[in-house]
Amino acid sequence: MLEETGLSFLDADAIRAAELRRDPYDYAFVEHAIDERYKDDVLADAPDIPFRGSYALPNLKFGEKFAACMRDLESLKFRKLVEQKFDVDLTTRPTSGAYNEGYAHPDSKHKIITVLLGFSREWPYERGRLRVLRSNDREDYAFEFAPEFGRMLMFRVCDHSWHGFLPQKGKRMSVQLCYVDTEWYARRENIRHAISGFAKSIPGVRDLVFMAPRSFGGKG
Repeated sequence: MLEETGLSFLDADAIRAAELRRDPYDYAFVEHAIDERYKDDVLADAPDIPFRGSYALPNLKFGEKFAACMRDLESLKFRKLVEQKFDVDLTTRPTSGAYNEGYAHPDSKHKIITVLLGFSREWPYERGRLRVLRSNDREDYAFEFAPEFGRMLMFRVCDHSWHGFLPQKGKRMSVQLCYVDTEWYARRENIRHAISGFAKSIPGVRDLVFMAPRSFGGKG
């Protein structure tokens, strides 16, 4: 059982103050969920991801300051902030987390709330900004933001909670935390990301993984 403790890096006041927007679905954006003054220290402890894609956090190596950020995301205090924001009870809901620099996708019906937290040192490009979409057309967006350090998007998963970004080469890093409906789904996602990460470490297999077709409308 989780015990409520203070947050090391996440800014509870900034998260609490973020507006809950209703169009095209319920979401909130936090400009500085982690204060900019922590950027150099946290990113120095972040995992080194050599290839694009999603990786299960338990299978990555990282330092103490990045680990403290992950503990904040998994904490009871943050869970309560999310519950208050979306007026939802997450008491018994497990979580699934991944660190990635790759593709976005519409979320699975097994997910209840998705939290995306940027860890890119900078994002000077017009393309590649994460978009809150009105449909499965990536040009049909209501809001977009660069996936830079400390920027957070939270949204309630529903049948039209489309989100994505236009392709852009660059060092894109973010963490995804999802509150999901069952332990089975959380374990399945962790295993899936672990297998994918292992496959990408093998040169011949990695090429096949990257050549595999990706559908923006796929489940995730």
